[in-house]
Amino acid sequence: MEQSIEQVVRAAGGVVIRDGDATPEVVLVHRPKYDDWTIPKGKLEKGETDEECALREVEEETGLVCELVEELDSSSYIDASGRPKFVRYWLMRQLSGELRPSREVDDVRWLPIADAEQQLSYHRDVRVLDSAREVRG
Repeated sequence: MEQSIEQVVRAAGGVVIRDGDATPEVVLVHRPKYDDWTIPKGKLEKGETDEECALREVEEETGLVCELVEELDSSSYIDASGRPKFVRYWLMRQLSGELRPSREVDDVRWLPIADAEQQLSYHRDVRVLDSAREVRG
């Protein structure tokens, strides 16, 4: 009997950074379903590229329309449903829009990067944020 190959859940997201008053700031979202603070991201829709998904998910979760700047470190882990998940991330720059919560996100905020590292619920997100800091210089 053949073993079934578990399908990897594919997702994408973005680290949106701006120059704050004293230090660069990054957008984090709070998801009440998981009671966590994380980088905006979500699952790919059928026929969508990773890049399209990243831009769509960031806009849906934060209200910000962004552009891709550079690809960052990716993340692989087992999701809340026990499935393997692979997430690609990009450094993003805001083009327009205003920060606001959404259907899946009850709080969204700009935080200085050092504060964001402390706020993030997952170490894997800290690694992604660190890669954004390295890319940005």
